[in-house]
Amino acid sequence: MDFGLVLQADPPASAVVGLMRRAERNGFRYGWTFDSAVLWQEPFVIYSRILEHTERLVVGPMVTNPGTRTWEVTASTFATLNDMYGNRTVCGIGRGDSAMRVAGRKPNTLARLGEAIDVIRDLAEGREATVDGQSVQIPWIKDGKLPVWMAAYGPKALALAGQKADGFILQLADPYLTEWMIKAVRDAAAEAGRDPDAVTICVAAPAYVGNDLDHAREQCRWFGGMVGNHVADLVSRYGTHSGLVPEALTEYIAGRSGYDYSHHGRTGNPDTAFVPDEIVDRFCLLGPAEAHIEKLQALRDLGVDQFAVYNMHDAREATIDAYGSEIIPALS
Repeated sequence: MDFGLVLQADPPASAVVGLMRRAERNGFRYGWTFDSAVLWQEPFVIYSRILEHTERLVVGPMVTNPGTRTWEVTASTFATLNDMYGNRTVCGIGRGDSAMRVAGRKPNTLARLGEAIDVIRDLAEGREATVDGQSVQIPWIKDGKLPVWMAAYGPKALALAGQKADGFILQLADPYLTEWMIKAVRDAAAEAGRDPDAVTICVAAPAYVGNDLDHAREQCRWFGGMVGNHVADLVSRYGTHSGLVPEALTEYIAGRSGYDYSHHGRTGNPDTAFVPDEIVDRFCLLGPAEAHIEKLQALRDLGVDQFAVYNMHDAREATIDAYGSEIIPALS
């Protein structure tokens, strides 16, 4: 199992670079950041510094979207980093939640997302693609490589990930839901004539190592609110008892009243009071190292290839070090 570190691109950028360097020293192979231009600093600028100051770390957004940058710009940016540092990027992509809504736009449609996945990958790897009806090819790209991993929850999005993406990003660590969603992605891949085992599975969730569970829950409760944004979209589209989305995912947002993106992904988010302890425990990894290892072994047995640690809490360095000294060696 591989491990990734997920950070927000808060200033100073040097702190983000420092944590990524620490992560690489502790055995993490991937470095991810949020991508929302209004809420945080521009991640691709920071990726250049991270790549310069690490040797093996693969970097990318968790996640970008097809709406805030034109597709040839996204592809060229990845390709430039790859040309400078040796194909060490990955494109995590989704419909766009905070990045689009904070700017007053709706998230992208799945049709647009599916088209963007193909175009961005083709352009970044030097192939010709059609952008807004115009044939485009970036002439200077040689031997470029850009895996594109798609974030998804709902049935149509999961199917699209299986049909088109090189990897699937699931932003929660509940084993029951993980098993259900991996099956949906792999079934869609097989139906599309692809090798379902070739789709990389990445689970991303907060991790907090320690014995004080009450404190750990309060540090990570924000995550249930963030996931709740996507679940609310699913409920509005499919309802809570459609059979198309597991009720284990949809039931907990009944008390959700709204969401202020100024607190997005942050400890102490006042819009996450509706999230019960049970959901925090199910969606996150909390407790002593042994509890993390046990849950990660269960996720690995379900087919998870990477666990990406959301590291937005008051023990960032300690969590990286605990994973490096106790947890990553047990799963490697």
